[in-house]
Amino acid sequence: MSAAFGHTELPEEQAEALRRATRLAWGTIAFLVVGVTLVYLVMGSSQAMKAAWVEDLLSFIPPICFLVAVRYARRRPTPEHPYGFHRSVGVGHLVAGTSLFAMGAFMVFDSGSGLLAAEHPPVGLMEIAGHPVWAGWPMIAAMVLTGIPPVLLGRAKMPLARTLHDRVLYADADMNKADWMTALGSIVGILGIGAGLWWADSAAALFISASILRDGVTNLRVATSALMDSRASTVEGDAPHPLVGQVEEHLAAVPWVAEAGVRVRDLGHVFHVEAFVVPRGDVPGLGELRRVREDVVALDWKVQDLVLVPVEQLPADMLPGVDTAHRPAGTEHA
Repeated sequence: MSAAFGHTELPEEQAEALRRATRLAWGTIAFLVVGVTLVYLVMGSSQAMKAAWVEDLLSFIPPICFLVAVRYARRRPTPEHPYGFHRSVGVGHLVAGTSLFAMGAFMVFDSGSGLLAAEHPPVGLMEIAGHPVWAGWPMIAAMVLTGIPPVLLGRAKMPLARTLHDRVLYADADMNKADWMTALGSIVGILGIGAGLWWADSAAALFISASILRDGVTNLRVATSALMDSRASTVEGDAPHPLVGQVEEHLAAVPWVAEAGVRVRDLGHVFHVEAFVVPRGDVPGLGELRRVREDVVALDWKVQDLVLVPVEQLPADMLPGVDTAHRPAGTEHA
């Protein structure tokens, strides 16, 4: 049985990807509960361990946002929300990005202050099974144990995020894949303390904090741009989505269409398309317009809806990216 996003039924591939992504999100939360507890028990006064612990806490945000967003995105359109609730994905992405940015900025300040103040974090001995052990070894063991699973989870989530066109899941996967750097940075900082390099711990904490801040800036930029109705882009947010060109090419290939231009709004998992076409002669009948519309919607599951508008000439104010350089005389934009 396919899950539903608004009034768009997911194809089986996407429905299965959603089920797997949901299981991975719950698995990530369960792992983080264990990992956060373990790191808290051994972190002592190390700035690097503190930064790693805070990052683990922040790692709860993306999977929780994903689960909440998916739940809301399934709701049907209402009179108050005629486009459905797909934007919940964008809201979840914005929440995750804002949280990462705010905490990353604070941690950069906190770690940088510790480095400038030349703080010397003590890492003494602790007793394990009746034997005195340098406290750095349990810290390192905790980082190894908590650093490997997120990388595997991130690699499993990444293709699902692309299949579902889900930026919250993508941000979560990207953070998970980079967790090995956090673990490695913490280990280097702890070993630096053991070697008598007092600054290594704060430097490692600053490195981890900068990584969190970078993730926050990247996700905040992409989430804000999408919510401001920027041109539909890939899930990474760094290139126009190829579906935009495919829709234009399909419309331009219709025999009675002289010119076609589209603007595509990314609603979250799905797109809303507004297509403007210039007929070669008389405007075709309603049956033909409906057929063309249905053909375009059938191109890809992400085309949730399409508004097809016959016009005398393509509206430059609505389609500012349309190339007018090679148009025949008399068809230029006003």
